[in-house]
Amino acid sequence: MNVQVLRRLREYALLTRLNRPIGTLLLLWPVMWALWLAADGFPGLELLVVFVTGTILTRSAGCIINDFADRDFDPHVSRTRERPLAARRVSPYEAIGLFVVLMLFAFVVVLQLDRSTVLLSLVAATLLATYPFFKRFFPAPQLYLGIAFGWGVPMAFMAVRGEVPPVGWVVFAITVLWACIYDTFYAMVDREDDLRIGIRSTAIWFGRHDLRVIATLQIVMLALLWQVGALCGLGLPFEMSIGVAAALFVRQTWSCRSRSGPQCFRAFLDNHYVGLVVFVGIALATLQH
Repeated sequence: MNVQVLRRLREYALLTRLNRPIGTLLLLWPVMWALWLAADGFPGLELLVVFVTGTILTRSAGCIINDFADRDFDPHVSRTRERPLAARRVSPYEAIGLFVVLMLFAFVVVLQLDRSTVLLSLVAATLLATYPFFKRFFPAPQLYLGIAFGWGVPMAFMAVRGEVPPVGWVVFAITVLWACIYDTFYAMVDREDDLRIGIRSTAIWFGRHDLRVIATLQIVMLALLWQVGALCGLGLPFEMSIGVAAALFVRQTWSCRSRSGPQCFRAFLDNHYVGLVVFVGIALATLQH
């Protein structure tokens, strides 16, 4: 394989954020919560492989369409100006081609599931493709991102149970709230640049009340998690995981009181541990059933 091909592959890897797995993890944890809750334990290897593979593919495709939509904005933001599309190292035609290929692969993967789940996946694809454009006019694109990121939850319940029970929609609501929380921290990093170039975000919408709103969303999310535990009879292991998640939330919000970019970005990254501890609580609780 010659050097030029290797360089091209490297640019494609950067475009799909394979070097930054945090987005995949934040997308994957709610799917894992849903699979374990729906199956009341391990959902089976086949379902696990399908959903993990589908998550990786759709997250990669989502990064491409996001960068395609922002290709004229990213050069003016310090954190994003070196992205392959922004730096013009990858053409828009290449990006769209790669996006289509990844989405086709994702569709082939989801075809292993039942018809109802396949139909839900079409909604997920629409949400994924349209999210980046909401930043132009919608004051809370993080809310739309949460819906897009959370759509794997009803898909997981449908794949396991053949329906989405009420607890599935509660988990979906939790996922939407969580995306608003961590992506507001992320948006706080770019707030000044976004104001200058006209991009909308909850960090701008919340303004000086940003941390108060985040703290409120965190409290509501924890209350809904407690409700999930009660509905599913998860007991002490899950309740302990909620306590650890609450401590992580307090640390994140407190660390961002100066609203410095590095601290806000660290708070965003630390949400991976929130997803992890919630999953551990669910997994341990369902082992006892």
